[in-house]
Parts: sequence; C-alpha cells; structure tokens
Amino acid sequence: MTSTESPAPAPEADAEPSPPDSFTVQVKSEFLLDERPSCLVQEPEDNGGDNETSTDDRKPSRGQNKKRPRDSKIADADKACLAVVRGEPCPFEKSGKGCRYNHDLKEMLANRPEDISEGEEGADWLKDECPFWKKNGYCQFGIMCRLGKTHINMATGQNLCRTVDESGNETIGLPTEAGQSTDVSSSNESTDKPKPGTVLKHQIDVKNILSKETTNLLRKNKYPFVCKRHFEMKKGSKDNNKGQAAPPTVTATTPALPAKERKLIDFRNKVYIAPLTTVGNLPFRRIMKHYGADITCGEMALAEQLLKGQASEWALLKRHPSEDCFGVQIAAGHADQFTRLAEVLANEDNIEVDFLDMNLGCPLDLICNKGAGACLMLREKKLRASLEGMLKVLPCPVTVKMRTGWNEKEPIAHHLQRNIQKWNIDGVGAFMLHGRSRLQRYSRSANWDYITEVGCNSQSSEFNNIPLIGNGDIFSYSDYEEKILKNVEKRGEDGGANNLIPCAMLGRGALIKPWLPTEIKERRDWDISATERLEMLKDFTRFGLEHWGSDQQGVNRTRRFLLEWLSFLHRYVPVGMLEVVPQQMNQRPPNNLCGRSDLETIMLSKNCADWIKLSEMLLGKVPDDFQFEPKHKANSYK
Repeated sequence: MTSTESPAPAPEADAEPSPPDSFTVQVKSEFLLDERPSCLVQEPEDNGGDNETSTDDRKPSRGQNKKRPRDSKIADADKACLAVVRGEPCPFEKSGKGCRYNHDLKEMLANRPEDISEGEEGADWLKDECPFWKKNGYCQFGIMCRLGKTHINMATGQNLCRTVDESGNETIGLPTEAGQSTDVSSSNESTDKPKPGTVLKHQIDVKNILSKETTNLLRKNKYPFVCKRHFEMKKGSKDNNKGQAAPPTVTATTPALPAKERKLIDFRNKVYIAPLTTVGNLPFRRIMKHYGADITCGEMALAEQLLKGQASEWALLKRHPSEDCFGVQIAAGHADQFTRLAEVLANEDNIEVDFLDMNLGCPLDLICNKGAGACLMLREKKLRASLEGMLKVLPCPVTVKMRTGWNEKEPIAHHLQRNIQKWNIDGVGAFMLHGRSRLQRYSRSANWDYITEVGCNSQSSEFNNIPLIGNGDIFSYSDYEEKILKNVEKRGEDGGANNLIPCAMLGRGALIKPWLPTEIKERRDWDISATERLEMLKDFTRFGLEHWGSDQQGVNRTRRFLLEWLSFLHRYVPVGMLEVVPQQMNQRPPNNLCGRSDLETIMLSKNCADWIKLSEMLLGKVPDDFQFEPKHKANSYK
C-alpha cells in the first residue's frame, strides 16, 4: 500500500475558529472545518456521529487502560521449530514429551499467509525489507517471517541464508547442515577469510544482553551476592540481641568489587532524552539519536524483577550501538535491592552503562506502595543507604531523578538535595528535578520558578556542588531558552553559584516532536512535512521489526508500540498551520482540523481508527477484529 500526500479537501471559506482558550492550539482559520474531514475514518451514525464534533459531554480520563485489548497468543503448534528452520535435527524430537513446535515445513508453507508487503492492502514499501536478511544474511524466523519470500524456498519451505563458498565469495543457499560450523562471521571483526559455510553477519549486536548463566543463577536464587537482604540483616540483629552468636553479616553498603575509575557525565549543553515508560523503547531512541539527541536512557526498570532474572525487565536495559552515552533508570524500595542490582551490573562483562538513574519520581500507586518511586523521597535513611551501596560497587556515576515533593504546597526537593550533598558520597553525578509534585503527576505546568530557586539556594558551598538538570514542558527552542538558559544566569540570594546547568532534558516533548533536538540545536521552529514524518515512521517500523522480530508476534509488537507513539504524535500541529508560534506543551489541537494534505490530516486525527489506518500503511492490513486503546487514558476519550 502506498501513501502519498494528495491534496486535502479545500476547507470552507466561512469556517470560523472555536473560541480561543489556553488549552487549545490557535490555528489559522483556513484549516478549521465544520465537520470531520472526509479522508478520515468516518464513525457510524448509531454511535452518535462524529465523536470529535463536541467535547462538552466527554471528559479526559487519567491513569492507565489496564484492560485494553491485547493480541491473542500464537499457539506453539503454529510456530516452526527453530532447529528445523536452521536445517538441523530437533534435539527434543526423540524425547518422551517430543517437540511442541511444528516440524512440517510444507504444511506450514501451505497455510502461510502472504507477506505483509503483498496484496492490494499490503505495505509494499517493505518488499524485500526483512531486516535480518538484509543485515545478518540470515533470518532466524525462517518460514514464520512475515517478509520471508526473500529468503524462503517457496517450493520446500526451507530457509535460505547468505554464506561464503570455498573461494570466499558470497552465495545464497541452505543453512549450514548438521555437523558443519555454525559460526557467525562479522564483517568488521576480522580480516581473515571466513570458513566455508559460515553465515555472513552485517549487523553490530545490541548491547546489554544478560548472559544465560547469570539469568539462571538469578532465577534459581543462587547468584553469589555480597550484600544481604534487608530482612536477613534484621534477623541477624535479633539473634544477636538474644545472646546467640549471629553469623557475620554484610551491610547494604559493603562493596562487592574493587573500586574502579569512575567517569562522570558532562550534561552541559547536551540534549538528554528522559526515561519514558512504554514509548521510550530502543527503536524510539534510535529515532531520537537520528534527530540529534546526545544522551539517552532506558525505560524505568524494577530492581525486584531484574533480580529475579525476568527477561522482559532486562529487555528494558538493552542498548543500541548508536547510543554512545546511555543510562539505565532503576526503581526500588530498599537499599539492598539497589546494591544487589549494582553488583550484577558491575560483574557482567556484557553490560555497558554510562550512568545509573535512581527513580524518585514515578507517581504510580503500584510503585509508590512498595516504597519506591516518589515515595523514596520521603525515606532519606533508605535513600542514603542505596546511594552508598551502589556507589561502592558501580564504576559509573549515579544520578537522582526526583519531583518537587509529595504535594504541590509542601515542596521538599531543596531540602533533599541539600542533605544528599552533605552526605558527601562520591559519584553522585547530577540531580534531575521534574517541576511537578507526585500528586500533580503530569497536570498543570511545571514550576520552573521553584526549579531555579533550588538551583540557586539549595546547596552549600562547603561541599562539592552537584549539577542540577531541570525537567518539564520543554516543547520548543524558545521554551529551552526561556526556562533554562535565562534561569541558568541567575544567582543565589548570597550571590553564590547556580547549580542549574544548560541541559535540555526532554520527556513528552520528544514523544510529540521527536525532531525537537534538531530545533533546539539549530534554534528554529521546524515546519516538518507530513512526508518527512512518514519516513520517520518507516524508520521506526524497520527498527521495530529488527528489535522485536519479523514473525507475526514481532509485527504485532511493532504495531502496538507504533500506535502507542501515534497517541502522542497526533498532538503536534505543523508550524505552518499555527496562528501563534510556538505551540505549548499543554495545548491540544482543535476538533475537525484539516491539514495541508490528506496524510497530514490523518496524522492530526485524535481517533484511534485513523492511527490504525496509518499503521496499515506501514505494516499491512490488521485483522478484522483488531482493537487498540492507548495505555494512558489521557490520550483517549470515552
């Protein structure tokens, strides 16, 4: 399926804009219609017509759609055995239970759906675009790949691969047979001629993949931790009080490894992409690097789940080679959890992080009820033990992300930062202050007056100053100059130094305008075209298939994460359509907005059905029963 920027229907000349308010983007009158644009998905009449014509009876929700629709699981019997895909004998075939996966390639070939790039409603731009075939010379999904016609023998269902022959020339043939070498050669690792039969590899691997050995030790609770659990230390203390000889305990602040040289991160004059739950995934961060982001950070991960070896949680720590300065954000409620995780990170040769960000800002009840997130701001004893424990283990600095306080009327960030500075713990790289309280969550505007006050007056000159990075509502280069650059020049009440540094820490602004780093660095408002934005979405789709897989499950995941991102992207109104430039973070597009082309109009739609329509341009037709609701209720109306 192709997508072109065909001209949108001409708006009616007498269309008048709705009364301006502070929460609605002021758009030029020629882009406002009286009814829903015809290029958008039209809603059935029995649902009351267009749900965008009036918002009087609809109120935005808050929180998460916990019961949102999910993709049905794919049965094991419908998946091909990976050993058979590789052309090897299955090690479980002759066992008592047998293999639960399908071995009949011809049967799977007969029932195989057409590639997502084929058919009248297929995404034809993806033809011959299997990311694994193009970059690795081999697709491990074989017949299950939804772009597999490039590398599947359509007569037998066998998977093909690019290998080298006796002369060292690249050839296309069947995978290495059993007994032959299955080594993978990287074109940039060795200048030696690859062995015959070796599969060529053209991709640099994603980093921060936990070893199988460590995963098994964590899952079996056999990892050789030095730091004891908090309840183990309490038990030892009680036994000692009873006069019993308690075994020597190791406190949460005992180092597990010899001290290593620690390199602090210079955040000054950098664009830093804040950790973003769900949407701040690895493919998205690759997009942000393309648009000029200097520093990236993985999604918030829970130490409790990481210490259990949970694969889905460790996946949040994965790092792409393009992320040259990368951090991980960790949430926990106990010092021993932070310290134990630091031991794992420091011991693993496969894990490379430039800084660890402590989460003291997550407002979710699920996190705060465990003593983590914003709740940890109120537990200074545990916070101090956590910092001391990690920084005696980690070779990288630790940053502390916090909010102004628990509620708006009683901010505590200035007291907390002063106390952390007085603890004089070596290795605290920076404070990151979100200008809202825990109870505010993401409502109202960020309090930059308070952020500036904290930067000017919270730290003492008797100790080493810790840089402060402000965060909240940066949505344009003028916001960056107004909220950060001007405030950086201010001084404290006694004329002392201002610890607020010029760093553009971007959160929701990067989700809605991924090209925001370019705008900030080039000091301009970029009127980016719909075609350019579509190319950006194509890049995300490629990165998503490469990251989550090109089989049906990988396509489903890529589509879901794409739709979650579109639930933010639609809030952006192109600069050329604005009556007042720039658009503000808390402003939303008006109803019945018509863009300068059909594609731009679809991208402006608030309707999930139009987001699904965009996803079909990129990933092919969705099933007839497909449904989508954004994870965050604030992105949808009921």
